Amino acid sequence: MIIDRRDALAGMAAMFGASLFAPIARAAAAEAPPIISSGPPSSPVFTAQQRALMTALSERVMPTTDTPGAITAGVPEYIEKLLADWASPDDRKPILAGLDAIEARSRSDYKVAADKATPAQQDALLTLAMGDKLPGGADFFDKFRQLVLTGYFTSEVGITQEREYLPVPGRYDGAYPYSEIKKVFSS
Repeated sequence: MIIDRRDALAGMAAMFGASLFAPIARAAAAEAPPIISSGPPSSPVFTAQQRALMTALSERVMPTTDTPGAITAGVPEYIEKLLADWASPDDRKPILAGLDAIEARSRSDYKVAADKATPAQQDALLTLAMGDKLPGGADFFDKFRQLVLTGYFTSEVGITQEREYLPVPGRYDGAYPYSEIKKVFSS
């Protein structure tokens, strides 16, 4: 089965609309199909601590349930590659600053590195960011959430396991049991 990540990116762009994070918009608007998930990033974006925290938080945004979560879907690698290859240094600032603010708050409140905090503590830290109760928190949370959701729902896991994959153009099947499908369709 061939999954067109470019089409999936265009769908994510439509979902977020005018508030789309610039690197995602650039990748979605590229004339040549973006190779976002292939190979390593052109340069490292995160320190080892930031990468560990970004990975842990991506799993909190899109956790493993009855379907795989962000880590299994390759979202952390997607985020670093997108930020390395499609983001300007200014685009990266709110993500890096947000990770650093969450790290500082975790060490202050919980006396532990944020990536080692419990899931409940990580959720509390993300809630603080979402509520703009950390420096640059709301800006970080909005952009980070977009990165996680875009990475997840344009991955093979997101398209085929979280959603019901129906390739377009597909064949017409007037007897398809749509009422039995409990997922959103992707194409």
